[in-house]
Amino acid sequence: MISSRVTKGVQRSPHRSLFKATGLTDEELARPIIGIANSWSELIPGHIHLRALADAVKAGVRMAGGTPLEFNTIGICDGIAMGHEGMRSSLVSREIVADSIEVVAKAHAFDGMVYVCSCDKVEPGMVMASLRINIPSIFVTGGPMLCGWRRGKRLTLDSSFESVGAYLAGKIDDKALLETEEYACPGAGSCAGMYTANTMACMIEAMGLSLPGSGTIPAVDARRVRLAKRAGMMVMDLLKKDITPRKIVKIASLRNAIAVDVTMGGSSNTVLHLMAIAKEAGVKLELEDFDKISKATPQLVDMMPAGNTAVEDLDRAGGVQAIMKRLSELNRIEPDCVTVTTKKIGDSIGEAEIIGDTISPTKSPVRATGALAILRGNLAPDGAVIKTAGLKRSSFEGDAVVFDCEEDGIEAAAKKKIAKGNVVVIRYEGPKGGPGMREMLSLTSMLLGMGLGERVALVTDGRFSGATHGMMVGHVSPEAAEGGPISSVRDGDRIRIDIEKRSLTLLVDDGEIRRRMSKWKAKPPRYTKGVFYRYSRLVTSASNGAILI
Repeated sequence: MISSRVTKGVQRSPHRSLFKATGLTDEELARPIIGIANSWSELIPGHIHLRALADAVKAGVRMAGGTPLEFNTIGICDGIAMGHEGMRSSLVSREIVADSIEVVAKAHAFDGMVYVCSCDKVEPGMVMASLRINIPSIFVTGGPMLCGWRRGKRLTLDSSFESVGAYLAGKIDDKALLETEEYACPGAGSCAGMYTANTMACMIEAMGLSLPGSGTIPAVDARRVRLAKRAGMMVMDLLKKDITPRKIVKIASLRNAIAVDVTMGGSSNTVLHLMAIAKEAGVKLELEDFDKISKATPQLVDMMPAGNTAVEDLDRAGGVQAIMKRLSELNRIEPDCVTVTTKKIGDSIGEAEIIGDTISPTKSPVRATGALAILRGNLAPDGAVIKTAGLKRSSFEGDAVVFDCEEDGIEAAAKKKIAKGNVVVIRYEGPKGGPGMREMLSLTSMLLGMGLGERVALVTDGRFSGATHGMMVGHVSPEAAEGGPISSVRDGDRIRIDIEKRSLTLLVDDGEIRRRMSKWKAKPPRYTKGVFYRYSRLVTSASNGAILI
């Protein structure tokens, strides 16, 4: 056992003394030691119940003959961080989560690990850590929040964000704004639609790193507690059979995850996170892989925010396993991938049941293709990402209105300076330029709430929340801070987005673009010390997952 490095032999007497100071007995130290990485905190709705889940995990570990030892890592609520300087912290935190767990696990010589997590960057950060540490591991995600209800209408977090735009446009009054605020988020769990947190939880299950049901069972459902106990027991089986994350996360399991993502209209942030996960696994995954899989995979579930299906509805329909079973009818799932059940994914989905009509039959999909597209062109030579779920049009052309930060765009929208037909360009918000590649949910929700919706488009080297929907193009690479073509756009320039052609084009003469770019000068960094400065110096392009060098 790895833990023998700190528990066995005369020279480890001081180490045992320190373990005993925590209350451990010789009998406990003789068993496999299982690290429980938990992101519980009082800061985030998706995390407030994770202490109870970790307790259930520890009970399962003990039942199966192990000794669980719990520790914590950080987490950030993207919704609370949204629309101000705090959103620069979000993507940065993914790397901090991964690093913090890696150093704790290496220092304490765990034999296996259980990762208890929720929310947008914590989940991928923990997966990245698990691949670095590469000891038998299993994931327990926190589960979705239930929808809010008021006056016969279902509410979610995006309802609250969009109500701000509706209020500013004079469509609702103070009372309606407050009522949405009061009822949109009813309690524990990651926000109720297929936003980034729930998308990543489903990706973790689709990759085979968590038990069936983990991606969709609601946070407040007792089934999740029972699942956590089973996960604690199962990690001991993984230990006996030496099944580690790198034996699970392969190109085939990543393709399975992407197929699930695009068939249910998941978050565009999965492009960043799955590429970063692939890098840690030593697997080559490129932007074109997402586009190729999306073109070949129909959208079968009409998930929120673009559709009307909440994650709790998907759970009732059979969850991720049912989606994969349906996709297997089209040979879109590779069945031989190993999972934490110790069985192959094909065996697991063979036992799944598709209940009701939430998951469309393959002959009558929501859309003929999946819900992600990779765009290229003179405005994004290295690629850009758009989520196509719910779009009513496949192209858009309009005059650019250009802002060098998100706040300026929000101010312009509030003052009604953004009009029908505009292409809003928000730049210097990329991984380096932000730094941290801020999400634009505050702005996109305002535009939707004001009734502009698909009447405008937004193009940014930043990114979007999973709650965003509409003609919104993000991850434009190279970013403005690296002198990418987006830095040359001026007010009034025409921009064309064509999803069918997979193109993002600045309709300006090539010579004029070159002339403008030849005069480009880098902006002074927003930060000259601390974590944001270090991050801006080390982070790479969104086109390869915004990983650190």
